[in-house]
Amino acid sequence: MAVRDEVVAVLRAGGTHRLSGSWSGLERANGFLAHLDARALSPATVRAYAYDLVNLARFLIERRLSLEAVVPTDVFDWVDWQSVRRPGRDKVVSINGGRGSAPASVNRRVAAVRALFEYLVLSGDRDDNPVPAPHRGQGLRPKARGVLGHLGPGRVRGGGRLVRQERRLPESIDPADVTAFLADLGSHRDRAMVLLMVLGGLRAAEVRSLRLVDVDQGRRRVRLVGKGGRERTVPVEGAFFAELAAYLRSERPPGLSTPECFVVLVGPTAGRAMTEAGMRSIFRYHRATSGAARVRPHRLRHTYGTELAAAGIDLLVLRELMGHASPETTAGYVHLSIEHVATEYAAARAVIGR
Repeated sequence: MAVRDEVVAVLRAGGTHRLSGSWSGLERANGFLAHLDARALSPATVRAYAYDLVNLARFLIERRLSLEAVVPTDVFDWVDWQSVRRPGRDKVVSINGGRGSAPASVNRRVAAVRALFEYLVLSGDRDDNPVPAPHRGQGLRPKARGVLGHLGPGRVRGGGRLVRQERRLPESIDPADVTAFLADLGSHRDRAMVLLMVLGGLRAAEVRSLRLVDVDQGRRRVRLVGKGGRERTVPVEGAFFAELAAYLRSERPPGLSTPECFVVLVGPTAGRAMTEAGMRSIFRYHRATSGAARVRPHRLRHTYGTELAAAGIDLLVLRELMGHASPETTAGYVHLSIEHVATEYAAARAVIGR
């Protein structure tokens, strides 16, 4: 049985993430995270799972429950504890005065915890998985799915949702804001990173991990490995390569052995690969100084996808360029251009009126 003074947190060690503290479920949770490492999931994915497990652990500690004692009703209590809107309810119940988690965040945590319990079943620590299937009337998820079955290649990840969530379209950024943000950046390195997102559709993590050897300046394309280990080659416009050349010529320290393209330029970590915290700091500072408050890495990527979709690019090509696992994710971009919808509607009305 859990006790009141148990604590749990995420610790980065040896290039991966583990839970630390005195929680009674620590050993089994870390066994699960080690299993994710063995399955070659990315460090970012393992990190996300670790924080999702911390959320569950803190709930179990508060309720004085052990992992072995969890039943399906406890899972629904955990969902309520996160203060979200559940199907059939009209208001959000505030817990401890907090704002509560977004439905998408809760559904992600549910998927992670379902995988944890599937691992415990397969390892013999439990007889069943207490996390209900997405539709309550279906009962528990069949054991035949296997551990991490929800992570199978190409599978649409909508099936693990216990909480109803709105389908939100990707957010793009006004070109004037992108221009203002770029103009405010003080280095060729920073402009090159931003242009990779808005002209190449790269994720922030893909920009940070991009290697020099994978940049083909002659053909104006970059090769990268994205989420799920999916490799792709992306053409990028010349403006990026102009900034990149200036960065390599005048800013990146010569003779570096660091394989990553973008490195820290000043301070005690100069010459090391750009970090997530470092990139966040750059964006935070220049959002404030440029006035372009909506500029964020993923919105730059969405802007890239939105503009290509509005230009009529084939969705299979767009999916390949953006590295989407699911075609449904790519299809979301075709709904974004109001001007395109209005034009098509006007053309159809003109035909009807003949």
